Amino acid sequence: MTDTTRFADHGVLITGAARGIGAAVAGRLAEEGARVLLTDRDGPEVERTAARLRGRGLVTEALTCDVAHRESVEAAVARAVEVFGSLDVLVNSAASCSPDTELFEDGPDEAWARDLDVTLTGAYRCCRAALPHLAATGRGAIVNIGSVNGLQDFGNQAYSAAKAGLGSLTRTLAGHAAPRGVRVNLVTPGTVRTSAWQGRDAELEAIRPLYPLGRVGEPEDIAAAVAFLASRDAAWITGTTLTVDGGLTAVHTGFRAALDHRREA
Repeated sequence: MTDTTRFADHGVLITGAARGIGAAVAGRLAEEGARVLLTDRDGPEVERTAARLRGRGLVTEALTCDVAHRESVEAAVARAVEVFGSLDVLVNSAASCSPDTELFEDGPDEAWARDLDVTLTGAYRCCRAALPHLAATGRGAIVNIGSVNGLQDFGNQAYSAAKAGLGSLTRTLAGHAAPRGVRVNLVTPGTVRTSAWQGRDAELEAIRPLYPLGRVGEPEDIAAAVAFLASRDAAWITGTTLTVDGGLTAVHTGFRAALDHRREA
């Protein structure tokens, strides 16, 4: 059962919360008692998401925020503190993922810059703005949303480089923030069934056998991991990467299948 009090009186700010993982995290933390400010560049959609959660009796607010702009980020942090009285948890879920060109050398500078600016520098902007407020509560936590793309090659070079950088930022910031009582951790999802995969059921089915646990992830799988790392249940955990990928990066299913095929032959 969900603990409806684990985040009681906690003010939470989530970026990229209009849909997918960010929206699922917002719902999970709100269900556990948090007061959540959902932010996203898509203002109308993030307001609809927050309204749906309010319809379930949860305490949520929505705000348009573009993490590519410092002023927008600082306004979002100020809004969370104003509305909730404190900021206890920051979840950086906003990301940009540009398609690869056929040849690496044909990739445009603009796509590379956009993916890094939103995915990595955007998280940096949010952490920078939120850190003094997180430190003031004595229980502050930052959870960054990474990707297995930051660990292995799954394509999307710029996005992958940004997610790998987010892992490094998590570790270095954890060292800086620990004396101030703020924990910083990273959740690294595998393939998750979000709107990015809409209309691509055949592709999801094709990659499903690569996952040792036999399925791709759901946004709620990632939300559960975020809730743990953001809570006092993880009070002695900082600077770590929690990989939530159904075993994808731990088990080479193709290699095992090839060996099994040879034995059967």
